Amino acid sequence: MNRSSGVLLPVSALPSPHGIGTLGAEAYRFIDFLAAAGQRYWQILPLGPTSIGDSPYQPFSSYAGNPYFIDLDSLVAAGLLSNDEVASADWGEDPGRVDYGRIYAARLPMLRRAFARADAALRAEAAAFARENAAWLPDYALFMALKRHFGMRAWTQWEDESIRLRRPDAVSAWSERLRTDVEFFTFVQFLFYRQWDALKAYASAHGVKIIGDLPIYVAMDSADVWAGPQNFQLDAGNTPIAVAGVPPDSFSADGQLWGNPLYCWEKMREDGYRWWMERIAGAARLYDVLRIDHFRGLESYWSVPFGETTASHGHWVKGPGMDFIDAVRARFPALPIIAEDLGYLSPEVHALLKASGFPGMKVLEFAFDSREPGEYRPHTYPENCACYTGTHDNAPLLGWREDAAPEDVARATAYLGLNEREGFHWGMIRGGMSSVALLFVAQMQDYLGLGAESRMNTPSTLGCNWQWRMQQGDCTPALAEKMRFYTELYGRLAE
Repeated sequence: MNRSSGVLLPVSALPSPHGIGTLGAEAYRFIDFLAAAGQRYWQILPLGPTSIGDSPYQPFSSYAGNPYFIDLDSLVAAGLLSNDEVASADWGEDPGRVDYGRIYAARLPMLRRAFARADAALRAEAAAFARENAAWLPDYALFMALKRHFGMRAWTQWEDESIRLRRPDAVSAWSERLRTDVEFFTFVQFLFYRQWDALKAYASAHGVKIIGDLPIYVAMDSADVWAGPQNFQLDAGNTPIAVAGVPPDSFSADGQLWGNPLYCWEKMREDGYRWWMERIAGAARLYDVLRIDHFRGLESYWSVPFGETTASHGHWVKGPGMDFIDAVRARFPALPIIAEDLGYLSPEVHALLKASGFPGMKVLEFAFDSREPGEYRPHTYPENCACYTGTHDNAPLLGWREDAAPEDVARATAYLGLNEREGFHWGMIRGGMSSVALLFVAQMQDYLGLGAESRMNTPSTLGCNWQWRMQQGDCTPALAEKMRFYTELYGRLAE
């Protein structure tokens, strides 16, 4: 990775007339904007289909794409939908927020109309796509068809034990019984991947690479766990024995109870981590650069007994460490990887990161927080790191200024020479741009000068996350020119 910069913006946050960002015209315009602004990377959040809570970090599948992101205008152009049908749906009233309830109610019925109108040639293409993705797509399509049949409840609550435990005879019987729905969910993935591949090719042609996020854990209610329970710490009835989280710290007295099932790392080691290698291969098909979320969990992970209501009663368990990382590097020698090494970092985690050779992450907002170690201040950075103004879990810079302790804001002001003439957020961006970090990434909200109202996620809260959306017209030529100025000034333009 050469000295460069990029922008963090989820696909969901793109403008569109259909309630949520899609892989349509605004995504192409955003790539044009990034190229004009001299940015070489577009970092996004996981692309998977979301569940209750709307978190992209709890998808129904590690491989599947979110049906919400399928561009409906392209389906109109292909004759699969009409303009009147798309325009008559209720996509929500606020163009600045995603209304997931309304999207859920309107999106799949719309896609079913498109599926019903697909001609033989298109269905043949979808069937070929299914054959090419036979390692994961049949399980996912059946899983979603079953969820629909059982009222969208988690698979652990399905009444039929034989299919809940995925016995072969039940899989055959249910696959036939729900054949039309299985074909529908297969067709939806075909549409998503066809649109994604076209968008990614456009980005590549314009010098923009995609940084994608690989959550270290998968959701309990996912095709991954239902189809491969042997990879997880489950009992004979496929109930978790222990679940994931992070311990209490200065930010949370109870820690964070994520609830994801934990891996059987010892068993995975026996076949060379085949499940993980396939998962990373799937991610590498989608992205140019991979950010491994919660990297410290590879050194040791916080294990919480199933049934606990907080993460406070967990304990540390050793992870796979360099044995796993060596396997990843051997299988994917050309795949650039960023390690999300935030959180509680022990000397062992620091040693693992160094041995891996992966660039870690530095967050500017942490640099001036009195609760954080001084290693986040730019003068301490190694070159082999990625500097972020903040992640999707942090407030935008102007929101951070409002919420942070006055002494922390004063420390940032003194350290970076912040002033009203330049603007607080631009001064912070300058601090990251000018650092030695090979990669600098800012949230799009920071370039737009937005505050706390545009925060994407507040950890350990529900009901108001993953909703913010950029407005049409925000990406102006003047903004691109200013971004390009800073990018060129600090030697981050593409050569």
